[in-house]
Amino acid sequence: MSETDQLTADFVRVCALTELPAGEAALAEINGVRVAMVLDDEGVVHAVNDTCSHANVSLSEGEVDGCTIECWLHGSRFDLRTGKPTGPPATVPIAVYPVRVQDGDVFVSVPTS
Repeated sequence: MSETDQLTADFVRVCALTELPAGEAALAEINGVRVAMVLDDEGVVHAVNDTCSHANVSLSEGEVDGCTIECWLHGSRFDLRTGKPTGPPATVPIAVYPVRVQDGDVFVSVPTS
């Protein structure tokens, strides 16, 4: 099995890196899971569960500031690297998914169960 075959066996191609706007969130659906994709100011791609753990609200509609994303409804912020909330009202972390960039494409691994 080639390196590319191994990469795509566990990871799903989401988009080209050039399709992600820097400093903004984009929505993707991977294995039936809504995922907020963020290309931060340092060129690192992050993938987190799109649903705020405090309220059933799409995080991809919120503001990105550095390595955090804000829920637009109540202002909870989550660290894009760890998924942990950085302040109230959210107290439960969101899922963070592994990301790989290869040959200009973004791949994300999201569990199917």
